[in-house]
Amino acid sequence: MSRILDAAERVIGERGFAAATVADIVKEAKSSVGVFYDRFKDKETLLDCLHERFCQESYATADEALDPSRWKDATLEQILNKLVRFLVQIYREHLGLLRAFMVRCGVDRRFAERGMQLQGYIARKLALLLLAHRNEIPHPRPEFAVEFGLRMVGSTLDSFVLFDDVDVSGIGLHDEETSQELIRAFSAYLGVGVASRKKQRVGKKT
Repeated sequence: MSRILDAAERVIGERGFAAATVADIVKEAKSSVGVFYDRFKDKETLLDCLHERFCQESYATADEALDPSRWKDATLEQILNKLVRFLVQIYREHLGLLRAFMVRCGVDRRFAERGMQLQGYIARKLALLLLAHRNEIPHPRPEFAVEFGLRMVGSTLDSFVLFDDVDVSGIGLHDEETSQELIRAFSAYLGVGVASRKKQRVGKKT
């Protein structure tokens, strides 16, 4: 079952859920159609299992990556830089699979609720990490600003996942510019680094 799930993740990631056939998946897994249907009712059941596994792994990743002890010596500017790049990397690596998940969320309430629980969990851990540096946030409403900023980043990444293959702007999740501009936008919204940049400009003038 693990081999089939691993294979399905690769095939769906490369071809998309609609184009990924059971035959493709079992071939990739070095298994058989009979074995597949012994474990899964259909492709939709497979996707449900993939989503459940993905969520479980994401909880573990979030606990490790967002452990405050890992960031105790970092400034807020450094945290924003690394975390945004980390999020972009996750979305980039799982683009095809995440697209399948998002489409399914639109028609399956239980699927959507599981995804929302994961998003909420990660968002709360991110917010706690950022708000531990609230003294570095000039925005008059730090709690609101952090939540809004996280939604801004998440929604932007979601749009890349859903429309990357039809986007004609030339910017996609594959582009380093995506990370740079998201960091710039989030930092500017919070006001992070504004004072230091003003000092730098003044220093240059003098």
